[in-house]
Amino acid sequence: MSDAHAAQGPSPAGAPPAPPSSEAGPATSNPSGSVSGIPNLKKLIPKLEPRRKRSEPANQTPVPETPALPPRPDLSALSFKVPTRRILSPADHELFISSPTYSLILSFVFSLSESVAGTPISATKDDAALSPAVTTILRILNDAETQCRDSPPDDQGGSRFGNKKFRIFVDKIKSRASEWHSALGVTNPDAIAEVSTYLTHSFGNRSRIDYGSGHELNFIMWLLCLYQLNILQREDFKALVLRVFNRYLEVMRLVQSTYYLEPAGSHGVWGLDDYQFLPFLFGASQLLDHPYITPKSIHQELTLEEFGDEYLYLGQVAFVNSTKTVKGLRWHSPMLDDISSSKSWSKIEGGMRRMFVNEVLKKLPVMQHFLFGSLIPAADGMSEREGDKEGDDSEDELGEVEVFDKDGVRHVHQASGWGDCCGIKVPSSIAAAKEMQKRTGGETLRRIPFD
Repeated sequence: MSDAHAAQGPSPAGAPPAPPSSEAGPATSNPSGSVSGIPNLKKLIPKLEPRRKRSEPANQTPVPETPALPPRPDLSALSFKVPTRRILSPADHELFISSPTYSLILSFVFSLSESVAGTPISATKDDAALSPAVTTILRILNDAETQCRDSPPDDQGGSRFGNKKFRIFVDKIKSRASEWHSALGVTNPDAIAEVSTYLTHSFGNRSRIDYGSGHELNFIMWLLCLYQLNILQREDFKALVLRVFNRYLEVMRLVQSTYYLEPAGSHGVWGLDDYQFLPFLFGASQLLDHPYITPKSIHQELTLEEFGDEYLYLGQVAFVNSTKTVKGLRWHSPMLDDISSSKSWSKIEGGMRRMFVNEVLKKLPVMQHFLFGSLIPAADGMSEREGDKEGDDSEDELGEVEVFDKDGVRHVHQASGWGDCCGIKVPSSIAAAKEMQKRTGGETLRRIPFD
């Protein structure tokens, strides 16, 4: 026994041993962090850290870049011809995707979009700054609007399907095509026949009385032809989007409302809108880095009303809202509603580029209706149809159309409407809103009961 214990003396029976004297030195810690048997709770409780917001999964598909615009063709070596369908098989489609024409289309559309980045429509309001070609195109579109107003529709009798007086309007457009292109400086009759095909097809299909984003693309291809003919220049690109394309949208909204044009396919090519796509691509570019208009702003009626005339994206959303019979994007345009949750316009603009590539140019059921001539040439080795006439209108004469469905299977159906394989015949949503307006005396929207 040590001297220290001996000095304390023996402990009473049953009593716990006395704690060691302070003279014995400091208390010792065991490996668990306890001091004199008391656990160190600080080390046993897990460290609390603030919850981190999960990052959004990255899109594995890169944003398509803008190829350089190729040199314009040597016009003296061209043999002009009426554009026809040349994508008649999956093999033809693959040839197109790897062709210079694919890059030409991509470059032209994306260059137009880049030219208006961060730019409102009012930036091109000065008519004196427009080139003579752009001014002439605006006069052509004004004349097209006049032809529509001078060709009133028949009484629909409550029907929501296309009005047959639309065919009279299209015939008027075709009859004026030569005069319009002469005003633009296109004098070669063969060149007029080629270029005007894209313009007449941009107003919709005469036989089916429908309209879709493929017809919209024909309008852009018409502008591309004028660029290839050296009538339009790179300096015109901003005005082509903010003045010319915007005016085309206004005319087409009138045409759609007048003749109840049906959507060209019930599935929708892009799923954004029944009729248009490019306003969303060009409009997203306009809104890049905007200081206060965010993607969620499309749900604010005041923002749409105040800025719809300045930005194509907002203007198109406002028009879509006005043509629906229920209120709320989440009910009538769920994809637009989903896209509005994006963090920035750059994400939306990149997504629109991906859509244009993957849902348009690389989709056989869409591109099988595309027209190729000498200014927008087909790739070597692509099929040709014997006896083909003026593009898609040749389908109207045949009565039956050979097409591919979404799985790439060739089949035949009547030209008067698509079969279930391609999307059933669908009445116009604009027609539904107009007919409701007639019945209710002006009210066109109703709320979902559980909204």
